[in-house]
Amino acid sequence: MGAGNQQERLSKTEAMRWFMAGFIEGEGSLCVSIKHHPSSRFGYLVDPEFFLYQHESGISLLQMAKEMFGTGRISPKPGNETVLVYSIASRVSLKEKVIPFFEKYMIYSAKRHVFERFREIIDAFEKKEHLTREGLASIVKKAYAMNPDSKGKERKRSLQEVLERILRGPTPNLLENTRR
Repeated sequence: MGAGNQQERLSKTEAMRWFMAGFIEGEGSLCVSIKHHPSSRFGYLVDPEFFLYQHESGISLLQMAKEMFGTGRISPKPGNETVLVYSIASRVSLKEKVIPFFEKYMIYSAKRHVFERFREIIDAFEKKEHLTREGLASIVKKAYAMNPDSKGKERKRSLQEVLERILRGPTPNLLENTRR
């Protein structure tokens, strides 16, 4: 067999990244939590985060992810200590490591629409939009739109309730179209 007939082989690092993409597709999630926080400027804290879940017997997969991303932490899942969670909460790491990974390796993901919204939210934080009522309201709308048909938990508060607290007395058109 000649050299022209050989298939290109991935480097070990590149193979690991493609493997991780499949693992993330099944066990990963992009989440934007919205926490009521009375002392915050507009009453809520909005925290984007990336998670990977695995039974404690599969800790090596989470360690591989941590090594690949070069950041994050592994901890027991609250309420179920036999499940471990690898998480990245730093917005800088999300922007510089997670988003480029998704852009390159998760292009065929069923979670692509969730990723697109997540990236818009991270971009909005980069532009400091969260520092205004209207900007934070826009971020919250995007967060609520990330998983509209989610199989997981529903949010504790309705979108309307959160927006009313953030916007407190603004022009009515800002509260319209909350289902975007």
